[in-house]
Amino acid sequence: MPEPAKSAPKKGSKKAVTKTAGKGGKKKRKTKKESYAIYVYKVLKQVHPDTTISSKAVSFMNSFVNNIFERIASKASRLAHYNKRSTITSREIQTTVRLLLPGELAKYPNN
Repeated sequence: MPEPAKSAPKKGSKKAVTKTAGKGGKKKRKTKKESYAIYVYKVLKQVHPDTTISSKAVSFMNSFVNNIFERIASKASRLAHYNKRSTITSREIQTTVRLLLPGELAKYPNN
C-alpha cells in the first residue's frame, strides 16, 4: 500500500527539522533561523500591493532590521546603565531612537 505524499513546507516557514543519524541513533536538530522576511513582505504588500521584492532585497532588509535592532538595544542598555537601572524601559528606547535615527524617523516612533 503506497504511503500518502507529504506536502512540502511552505516557503519561509521556520520549523526545526529533525534528522536521524546513521549508526548512533541520535537525532540532529537543525537550528531555527529566525528572520524578518515575512514581515518585510507583509509591510510591502500593505504599502504597495502590486510591487514584488527579490530575495536579495529581502535579505538586505533583514540585515538592516537586525542591525538597527542591535544598535538600539546596545545604546538603550548603556543608557540604562548610566542611570543605574537594570531594566530597559520604553523611556530608554525612545531616548535611544531620538539619538540614533535622523529627523522624521526619530519623531514618529515616540508617539
